Amino acid sequence: MSNFLTLNDLTIIEIKELLQDANQFSKGAQWFPAEKRYAVNLFFEPSTRTKSSFEIAERKLGIEVIPFEIDKSSLTKGESLYDTVKTFEAVGVDVAVIRHDQDGFYQELVDNLEIPLINGGDGCGHHPSQSLLDLFTIEQEFGSFENLNVAIVGDIMHSRVARSNAEVLKRLGANVMFSGPKEWFRTSYLQAGEYLEIDEVVEHADVCMFLRIQHERHHETAALSKEEYHQRYGLTEEREKRMKKDSIIMHPAPVNRNVEIADKLVECKRSRIFQQIKNGVFVRMAILKRVLSH
Repeated sequence: MSNFLTLNDLTIIEIKELLQDANQFSKGAQWFPAEKRYAVNLFFEPSTRTKSSFEIAERKLGIEVIPFEIDKSSLTKGESLYDTVKTFEAVGVDVAVIRHDQDGFYQELVDNLEIPLINGGDGCGHHPSQSLLDLFTIEQEFGSFENLNVAIVGDIMHSRVARSNAEVLKRLGANVMFSGPKEWFRTSYLQAGEYLEIDEVVEHADVCMFLRIQHERHHETAALSKEEYHQRYGLTEEREKRMKKDSIIMHPAPVNRNVEIADKLVECKRSRIFQQIKNGVFVRMAILKRVLSH
């Protein structure tokens, strides 16, 4: 595994091996590269969780992190993404983590680089490390994915998290459900699961995974107000009371409180939102270990 671009590139065995490594790291296991390694995190979109957890993961593994600031780089002079990455390869960086607003940005890079690339999120395409930490969180809770009812709710059309999770969850044997505004739902997702109204979803799902409304990817502002969206498609306090006894709440964050999820529920007993963030470090340690051991 010289690159980590989408979970579709991996077999189920490889995915489970990554989850096993993440589990070991969560229990205090250590691993360090055989020689000094350098990483650069090229984030062309805003990020708190993904960028910081990759940096923490890199430092925990003894990897030197090379600073990068877009507004102080040659990108402001017209340098291409390809030439930027080739420059870091040339000066001795061993792995590049990239987030970009272009779907499949990595396609123009992978055949011309000798260092591994890790996809930190590409436009509305894929977010494989987020999906892996979601899988790890679900596995911690239920031990298995087989016949688990997982609902993905919200801005599905613009969500790379929705795409990555729906595909891999189906491969792992889960029953996937979708909900949210129908105008934000792609019929192609029906290959992975069925669309249901939110009030039906909350009563049947073992995992309710809510998605952030991605205003930056909408060409027009959503017609609904925040209050209207919350009442029609969000997890209200009333809907939470009708969830299954042992079901959990997830969200890739950042959460629009009182929009996707009621403020009171973001840190309630069944919420795993901050556990997901914590797990992101262990999962990204596992990814880095794998690409640098190739």
